[in-house]
Amino acid sequence: MKRPLILITPGDPAGIGPEIIAKALASPDLPQSCDFECIPYPSGSILGQPDEASARIALHCLEEAARRLKNGTADAVVTGPVSKESLQAIGFPYPGQTEFFCERLGAEDVTMCLSGDHLTVALVTIHIPIADVSSSLTVSSIVTSGTHLADFMVQRLRRTPRIAVCGLNPHAGENGAFGREEIEIIAPAVRELQSLGIADFSGPHVPDAIFRDAARGAYDAVLCMYHDQGLIPLKLLDFDNAVNITLGLPRPRLSPDHGTAFAIAGKNIADHSSVLRALQRAAEMVGNPSIP
Repeated sequence: MKRPLILITPGDPAGIGPEIIAKALASPDLPQSCDFECIPYPSGSILGQPDEASARIALHCLEEAARRLKNGTADAVVTGPVSKESLQAIGFPYPGQTEFFCERLGAEDVTMCLSGDHLTVALVTIHIPIADVSSSLTVSSIVTSGTHLADFMVQRLRRTPRIAVCGLNPHAGENGAFGREEIEIIAPAVRELQSLGIADFSGPHVPDAIFRDAARGAYDAVLCMYHDQGLIPLKLLDFDNAVNITLGLPRPRLSPDHGTAFAIAGKNIADHSSVLRALQRAAEMVGNPSIP
């Protein structure tokens, strides 16, 4: 039987991507159930000194990975960290790699999920200004993200997951005193998610307290309304082991949950734990095709 193939992109080759990928591939904890293929790229980038050439290499590798996923010659991809600023300087029109793969693979809606040893969070809105979050939230967008998260957690845990849905405002709005998003948008979405019967959804929960409960095991995952609401607690607890997973794609895309770290590139001190965890999680997902 053909073994699943997981592609690996280097990210910006002037950053720590190549170093941490090499360390992860040499780890005794690398999954043995899959084959891994690093997308080749030209040498010559100077570590710690990103430029137009290194950004174009990062983009070329992303395009090649998307092409391979789309034509079925690869089963998943783990992407190295890129510089969004450098990519956008050469015409990359997307806020991040999540949106790039959504468009390239023809997915109508995807959800950004991040999972570490202590927390798993998913984000209803991703790379938008904080001022635009409230107007971007809809019942439909919350239900879509909640469904993606529930499907992922069911396959991962093999049981009904307990998912807490965050409020948006301080004290989850305190019955409308600090905003009506909880009353008019989030609570109706929670009721709709509960009616689907795919997970044990609850909320809207007070954002400043729910992550402690989740980290202590009261919930399996937290559905968050915006980027930093989920990533601040996740990175506090799981900075070195968290994995970014794009839910809703036809084939899995994962990445380490950190940046290019140009300042330490080439010093052989970068921690490869997150990219190794991404490779392990990708192997789990391609070994169980029912995981979205």
